[in-house]
Amino acid sequence: MTGLFVTLEGGDGAGKSTQAELLEQWLHERGRSTLRTREPGGTPLGASIRELVLHGRGHIDARAEALLYAADRAQHIATVVRPALHAGTVVLQDRYVDSSIAYQGAGRELGGDEIRELSRWATRDLVPDLTVLLDLDVAEGRRRLDAARGRFDRLEAEAAAFHERVRRTYLELAASEPDRFLVVDATLERDAIAELIRARVDVALASRADAERDDAAALAPPEGER
Repeated sequence: MTGLFVTLEGGDGAGKSTQAELLEQWLHERGRSTLRTREPGGTPLGASIRELVLHGRGHIDARAEALLYAADRAQHIATVVRPALHAGTVVLQDRYVDSSIAYQGAGRELGGDEIRELSRWATRDLVPDLTVLLDLDVAEGRRRLDAARGRFDRLEAEAAAFHERVRRTYLELAASEPDRFLVVDATLERDAIAELIRARVDVALASRADAERDDAAALAPPEGER
């Protein structure tokens, strides 16, 4: 059985962690093994990189920041995500390539195409089966973060114009790949959002099962040779 790769994207305060937890509980009830992980920080190396890029002191050049995220991603995919997928696990990941395109490509204005190519190289072209984009107004996201913890990391602390570019790029990415993306209004009730995500994951799981049955049938010897 091949696993399913689901990524959750969106601006700060959109509720990615909450929805990942609810989705994981639902999948467990259906007997599926899961792995919840995140970028940056899904490996020991990634944890060090996360501390540098989000909480480190001093200026980090935009290109250096992009390369640090790519290094985290390369290690994470090679040592955590691919092995889990090969074992048939449903991987639920908080942020992936789309985050880098939005935050470094658009937010830092490095260019989305350049960041996409860097991440493709780092991951050996691993693309999610489904990407859930939790879309939220920038001001509302800031309000939620402030209410939850009252402090911001390096990216969260960027100006509103930065985060508007991020949001706009996310929506453009979703519009360009509607088969991969599910865009959800993050102001909906928590359980309503969860239901929308479960319905789309159900479709993805069924599609994967159908593909595996087709592959098995194609590999089976002809009836007279069995």
